Amino acid sequence: MISWALEVEYDGAPFMGWQRQKHGLAIQQVMEEAGAKLRGGEIPAAVASGRTDAGVHAIGQVVQMDLPELLPVRIREALNYHMKPHPVAVVRAAPAPSGWNARFSALSRTYKYVILNRDVWPVLEAGRVWHVRAPLDERAMDRAAKRLLGHHDFSSFRAAACQAKSPVKTLDELDVRREGEHVVVHAKARSFLHHQVRNMVGSLRMVGDGSWPEDKISDVLKARDRAAAGAMADAAGLYLVSVGYKQDVFTGG
Repeated sequence: MISWALEVEYDGAPFMGWQRQKHGLAIQQVMEEAGAKLRGGEIPAAVASGRTDAGVHAIGQVVQMDLPELLPVRIREALNYHMKPHPVAVVRAAPAPSGWNARFSALSRTYKYVILNRDVWPVLEAGRVWHVRAPLDERAMDRAAKRLLGHHDFSSFRAAACQAKSPVKTLDELDVRREGEHVVVHAKARSFLHHQVRNMVGSLRMVGDGSWPEDKISDVLKARDRAAAGAMADAAGLYLVSVGYKQDVFTGG
């Protein structure tokens, strides 16, 4: 057996999240049970770059598992075959470098959050966007978002159940752009607090619909109090887009 790096995408809607749960199906369970098919029934441990919550999607989640030494395409196709019909797929597979860890070697994580901003409720995108009917001023949201960049105590945007040792994080990117009927928020940092992105989006929405002035975001940040921030945005709109490492494990670059 060797350690494999797997780039994975999934629709989070039918799952309890990444991590195995006592009640309900998790993505980790689907991947580990597929991996067991390649190991004679022995269940391997699937380690992800980060845990996504129930309903959260991934375009570029990175997972590490010990599997047989085969061609990368065979590992990818075998896992995908055994994960059907669940909406989980390995996009790329590569032998992991020595000493590499999917979680602890990560230098950055990039998320996007998608808001469908129109009167009509989503039909084709149900479960994949946050539907907000009130018109949103994405420019005001973007200006407010820039007030959150940098090294701060993000307690106001932290979930009560967050297990991080410190609420202090460095937010490298937070951009808001309109793409037709969609308002898309991009966020990048080495790591995030539990629910940090969804809580930031929930507060930016308050700016976008005119409920708050732009400078209120600075006051919310300084308050270091979850009660000062807006309601948490729906899980359906959140996507883990990519994970950055010192070396691209899939191309060697």
